[in-house]
Order: sequence, then C-alpha cells, then structure tokens
Amino acid sequence: MKELIETIVKPLVDHPDAVSIICEENDRQQIYKLSVHEDDIGKVIGKGGRIAKAIRTVVYAAGTQSSKRVHLEIND
Repeated sequence: MKELIETIVKPLVDHPDAVSIICEENDRQQIYKLSVHEDDIGKVIGKGGRIAKAIRTVVYAAGTQSSKRVHLEIND
C-alpha cells in the first residue's frame, strides 16, 4: 500500500524526496500518514480537495482486499 501511495503522490509534487509515509496499524485498521514538503501541500490536496479525494478513493479501493480498514491522512 505504501508503494501505491508513493506511486500516486511523487509525480504530483516538486519535492518527491520529501514524501514520507508512516503506517500505524491496530487490530481493526491501518492508518497511513502522508507527509509532503510544505510547498507541495496544495498540489496533493488540490482545488476543493479533489486530488486528495481521488487519492483516497484509489487507496480505499485497493484496501478492500485486506481484512482491515484502510485510512489515509494527509499531514500539513
């Protein structure tokens, strides 16, 4: 899942080396925390949150194969 998120996000940003993803897991869900360079926040969120919503849709769809619920947080 981490690779999927990186594959989607890195082409969108100007600083792909600053992209980091931390996975926190408990018994019911996996939480992926995405951090990008402060100049790239707007590119990842998009106008009205459209890009963030599209990224979450793809990640959640890929997460349906797992028995745990997947959640993606975009950190400022």
